[in-house]
Amino acid sequence: MAQASSKTVEIVAPKPSLTPCVLDDDPAQLEMLSAVIADMGYEAIPTSDPEEALKLVKSGQCRLVLADVHMPGMDGYEFLDRATRCDPGVHAILMTGDYTLDSALEAIRRGASDFLPKPIDRARLRRSLDDVAALYDQRRRVRALEEQLLKDLEFHGIVGKGPAMLEVFDFARKVARRYANVLLVGPTGTGKELVARAIHKLSPVSQQKMAICNCSAMVDTLLESQLFGHVRGAFTGATDTRPGLFEYANGGTVFLDEVGETSLPMQAKLLRVIQNREIQRVGSPEVRHIDVRLIAATNRDLRAEVLAGHFREDLFYRLSSIQIRLPSLTERLEDIPLLVQFFLRKYNTAYGKNIFGLTRRAQTVLLRHAWPGNVRELENVISSACITTTGDFIDLADFPEQLQHRSASALETKDWKPLSLEEVQKVHIQRVLEMCQGNRLRAAQFLGIERTSLYRYLKRDGADTTKEKSGGAAACGSREENPCLREVRIPCRECQFVCRRGSVPTRNRFPH
Repeated sequence: MAQASSKTVEIVAPKPSLTPCVLDDDPAQLEMLSAVIADMGYEAIPTSDPEEALKLVKSGQCRLVLADVHMPGMDGYEFLDRATRCDPGVHAILMTGDYTLDSALEAIRRGASDFLPKPIDRARLRRSLDDVAALYDQRRRVRALEEQLLKDLEFHGIVGKGPAMLEVFDFARKVARRYANVLLVGPTGTGKELVARAIHKLSPVSQQKMAICNCSAMVDTLLESQLFGHVRGAFTGATDTRPGLFEYANGGTVFLDEVGETSLPMQAKLLRVIQNREIQRVGSPEVRHIDVRLIAATNRDLRAEVLAGHFREDLFYRLSSIQIRLPSLTERLEDIPLLVQFFLRKYNTAYGKNIFGLTRRAQTVLLRHAWPGNVRELENVISSACITTTGDFIDLADFPEQLQHRSASALETKDWKPLSLEEVQKVHIQRVLEMCQGNRLRAAQFLGIERTSLYRYLKRDGADTTKEKSGGAAACGSREENPCLREVRIPCRECQFVCRRGSVPTRNRFPH
């Protein structure tokens, strides 16, 4: 009678969150690995064509690939390099029959998640698959939480979670309830217009119109017509009567961007609007009463402009009774990941893409950049990267050229190490001496010290103070080195050191 062997079969529900791709040129190995992975609860896609596996990686169907190292045409290492270029976030597990420690280290160095010897140890394979699946699910949950956090921290199109921006949001909510003028100050690209729109939406007159005018884009005559309107025949080209922005937004809000660029005569007319709530169309003597809320914005220091006589002091105090300062992006670096997620969602919808995020090195570059253009510059970078990228993650190569070069220069400074003040002083003096080609008088002038003090520094550090390179002060000599010290002082042609001689020599007789 045949002995019946009882075998416990573990029924595992498939894990659709991760779909591995098995790449091997041996059909028997391919079938065996696919069956083993299926028993572990994963739906594998088997293939013996590396190009087909790369297409699966590019399309995002497979985020994990198990590839054999020894394959004809394209080996495992080459496949790993190409796969990571297609999708920097892909996980790759290499397999080989001739396992060595050096080959394992080489695979990990190139970006492999694991390096398994053949025949495959099922327990180790399960552990590797489960680790990648757990990481993949964790990233998916984090992404979902970030989406929810983004919704919670979005303030009428403005995103921020740092203390500086939360204070701006809170102040804007308080100010919006009162029908008062507001001055927004901050560098270009920080979102002053977005804050102005948010204040209008939260105000009691949110149902009324909001007019926007860029004061720096027009000359005075056109700006006056734009703001106050004009009557027919008021100037050349005025073929009909038109109301200005103040009349258009009567009962609502007028936003004057770059108000610091206006001229003094225009400032006087704006002051009259604020004080008397009345305007006159260009070419008309009729006075019209209006009721608008004025929100002004500038990237200039208006206090300094007042002191310089470029801005009216009375208008400044009228505008700045309520002032909101918007921080630059370098003051709110903690908001960059949230802003990136916001712009990714925006441009995924605009361009019909499904980009999940940025690679780690791309995130590092964004955090190290100075951002002179602030949030607007960051938005432009993410917008262009969404257009150029072909994978699910934005990598360094998708960024503009200046950001890539900045990354390379940052990597070159990795050998920096902390030094004591004495060592920093010594290195700096040596560099200045090299710049001056060994001329210690010039080096002392650059360093802002006396030449004798420089000699003491060099002597203390063990440097030779008796010799100098071409044209140095030693050629002229100091009092100790030059015994011929008499009455006449003539500046040296090369180093301008004052030498003393017994008689008046000509410049041709100088040792230089």
